[in-house]
Amino acid sequence: MDRLLNVIEAFSIVMMVLVLISVRRAHIRVEYSVSWLTAAVTMLIISRNGPMLQHASDLIGITYAPTALLFILFCVFLVVFYRFSIRISEMKDANIALAQRLAILEYQLRSSHEKQFHQSNPS
Repeated sequence: MDRLLNVIEAFSIVMMVLVLISVRRAHIRVEYSVSWLTAAVTMLIISRNGPMLQHASDLIGITYAPTALLFILFCVFLVVFYRFSIRISEMKDANIALAQRLAILEYQLRSSHEKQFHQSNPS
């Protein structure tokens, strides 16, 4: 049990360091790093707080506390992934709307150029 908790603790610390390095190098935006840092801190707190972990495993109905920890972590990451899925969907919709607006502007620009050309060069 202690080995699994130590592995999860190490993983959460590595994850926090990687997220902070990614923010510093501008590989990830700050608003997205908050979700990952929250997940890593949650992992760290739960893995190091035995009574809280035991209470959570009792609430869930799992007798082996580290298994409950893995279940909780799975749920935390599902929430993070769901949040990012929503954000990606919003960005895709925004990109489609932007492409449509660009197409309308290009059409209007071409139309005005053709109109100017026909007005300056009457056949």
